[in-house]
Amino acid sequence: MGVKHAREYEEILVELKDAMYDIGDGYLFFEMETSEWEELESAQQLELMEALADDVFYALGEDPVLHVGKGVVTYRPKHHIIEVSVDEKESRIIRLI
Repeated sequence: MGVKHAREYEEILVELKDAMYDIGDGYLFFEMETSEWEELESAQQLELMEALADDVFYALGEDPVLHVGKGVVTYRPKHHIIEVSVDEKESRIIRLI
């Protein structure tokens, strides 16, 4: 099915990457240990979060709700958004059009 979008994919990916990073423990998606994550340089962490954002974007086409670390990522096709619940208090809305 896939996630339908009219915005440039690169723009969506930047916002999704930032949201993945702010979840804080999104690296658990890759079955990494906290110590492994902390050993990475900031640039490497951001690169890993970009790969995660890319994986999540395409996975949302098959499953509209994904758990990433302590966060939840939800594709809402009727509203043309991806909602990222970073924690219990903060959500990010990523517009697809």
